[in-house]
Amino acid sequence: MVKVRADRPVAEDGKVDLRAWVDERRRRMHLPHPERLLAACELAEAVELAANAEGRRWASGASSLEMGLEMADILTDLRVDEDGLIAAVLYRAVREGKLELERVESEFGPVVAGLIEGVLRMAAVSALQLTSAPRLLGNVEEQIENVRKMLIALVDDVRVALLKLAERTCVIRTIKSARPERQERVAQEVADVYAPLAHRLGIGQLRWELEDLSFRYLKPDAYHRIAALLKERREARQVYIDNVIAILERELKAAGIEAKIEGRPKHIFSIWRKMQQKGVDFTQIYDVRAVRILVQQLRDCYGALGIVHALWRHVPHEFDDYIATPKENGYRSIHTAVIGPEGKHLEVQIRTHEMHEESELGVCAHWVYKGTDATADHSYEEKVAWLRQVLEWQEEIGDLGQLGESLRRDFDQERIYVLTPEGHVLDMAPGATALDFAYRIHTEIGHRCRAARVEGRIVPLNYTLRTGEKVEIVTDDDAEPSPSWLNPNLGFLKTSRARAKVQAYFRARDRERNRADGRAIVMRELDRMAISQDGLQQLAETLRFANVDEMFCAAGSGDLRPSRLLRAAQHLADPVTGGSQLSLLPSHYALADDSERSGTVSGAGHRTVEFGACCRPSPGDAIVGEVVDRGGVVVHRRDCAHAQRLVREQSSSIIVVGWGQLPGHRIPFAVTISAYNRAGLLHDVSAVFADERVDVSSSTASTDRETSTAVIEATLELDSLEALGRIMDRISQIPNVIDVRRRLI
Repeated sequence: MVKVRADRPVAEDGKVDLRAWVDERRRRMHLPHPERLLAACELAEAVELAANAEGRRWASGASSLEMGLEMADILTDLRVDEDGLIAAVLYRAVREGKLELERVESEFGPVVAGLIEGVLRMAAVSALQLTSAPRLLGNVEEQIENVRKMLIALVDDVRVALLKLAERTCVIRTIKSARPERQERVAQEVADVYAPLAHRLGIGQLRWELEDLSFRYLKPDAYHRIAALLKERREARQVYIDNVIAILERELKAAGIEAKIEGRPKHIFSIWRKMQQKGVDFTQIYDVRAVRILVQQLRDCYGALGIVHALWRHVPHEFDDYIATPKENGYRSIHTAVIGPEGKHLEVQIRTHEMHEESELGVCAHWVYKGTDATADHSYEEKVAWLRQVLEWQEEIGDLGQLGESLRRDFDQERIYVLTPEGHVLDMAPGATALDFAYRIHTEIGHRCRAARVEGRIVPLNYTLRTGEKVEIVTDDDAEPSPSWLNPNLGFLKTSRARAKVQAYFRARDRERNRADGRAIVMRELDRMAISQDGLQQLAETLRFANVDEMFCAAGSGDLRPSRLLRAAQHLADPVTGGSQLSLLPSHYALADDSERSGTVSGAGHRTVEFGACCRPSPGDAIVGEVVDRGGVVVHRRDCAHAQRLVREQSSSIIVVGWGQLPGHRIPFAVTISAYNRAGLLHDVSAVFADERVDVSSSTASTDRETSTAVIEATLELDSLEALGRIMDRISQIPNVIDVRRRLI
């Protein structure tokens, strides 16, 4: 039988009176369809009874229904909507395997199911090893901060964060009789992650409870010592506070100020932290005895302050006016400490009811207020601010889900957070791949990387990671980096740190190996682009290498990328740039005269444009302009020795120029794609053309049923060989594609 909390309505059979419980929620908040919440409660009760009958119990022995109702009680205080309450009631049953998520979605809709799924993703934090992070993954503080950031990044709906905070609050409330090691583990997790998360969201009423309960299990001696000191003084302190309240009520009423005055309990953890920070004894904590004055209007705050200071002498250096000068996070209140009746120290806080609501319910941005978990990650802080905005605006319009969706469209996450198999959290740049992750762990793990698993399934090394995913790298002692990893078009490496490690590996290799691998890279690129191999020496000279072997070595070490090779090839073949050494353009290609060619440069104004004979820049090269005495502009490549000398010695003669568009300067390239036939193949190829905004002048497809292969032939209108290479690389990554190559037309 489910144990019923004393303050919960009970039916005649001794169980929770679910209908009466729902009716109580209706009296406290708006429920559009209370029958849905009642149906969720009845479902949670039914699946728990069925699980108990089968002998399936949660390890802690706690009731999933009781936990769900308690979570919903907490969320009611936080004014979460009906879908959030339903998710709270059902969450524990889903997590314990008593209820399928698919059934939740079918009976209560995708919103409720999505909330539960979001909280389940956040539950991965419970498995993290926050206190034993190895040095290579950062220190303990960095790991804890990464966990908090990962939690924020995982939350697509603010209700997910509130559900998780409510769930952890329920858990730490119920571990009083648990084993000491479980108490410590849960308390450490709450102290490191969830209390700061509540702090970041400004939810004071949960933050204080989480801090006190975690402190109780992590430092029991200090907790019980301070609790005993407070208990010894509780009765006397209450009499004292009642006397102070009576005095203030009388004086404020006489002054015509309408106010609500309450004794503010000082939290045990807050007392201990202040004792540690200031190095003082318990008797020197001035706000153990404290009252809070809540007034209707701003001007009444200062009227009340004048009365307090007229009654009692204030303590020097213990006055803060956060109304006149709000905290950076927006927190507003007046704090003063005075020598009250009987010569005892007393703290008085004065604020309006609106200010009080903000500080208690999370609308006020408690970023750094009394906190030590500041961070320089603006994306993280922006998303925390976004979560707080949802809380605030939900108070006004009551539509939390739609508001969150509209805000998400404008939010840009600057980091992603992924898990190692051991549970450590690593922050990485958006777009980072599984191979980037391997090099983030350790250089040798990247070098020996053979494969990667994400959430237990094998993925390509260029798989783009997402926040919350668990990544495992499979290594082999005989494995080594591949030159293709450095090809940006293939997307293996997105971070400069990982790319630098791969380049360093190739530079350190034996010259003969680099030459052999480089020769294979260059020849393969020329072959698939249908470029004659007779012009290797001209290519090497254009690329500023002493000979062909030097070019091969650079390609093998990663210093010569395929894109640069293709730019040089086009320079040698394109009649627009004066080349004719390589034959790669169609015979009907329209030549451009000098006036058209000069028109491709923008930024020169009305000056005449010439192209430097020293470096022979071609469209696509990074260029600068040199203003010459005769009033024209000579265009140089940025890496031209002459241009670099001018930048150092005569910078005033250098102007910024760029490539414009040359009318008609589009080259038709024919490509042939061979692949194993499958449904959707042509669609995937067309998607690449669409993403790259390619003009396709013709396209045909044929299949061979005997070999189950397909051939797609297309003619593409492009600006350069480099663009063609990028598109061919992307197509080669499509599943089932065997080969992609250019054919002459």
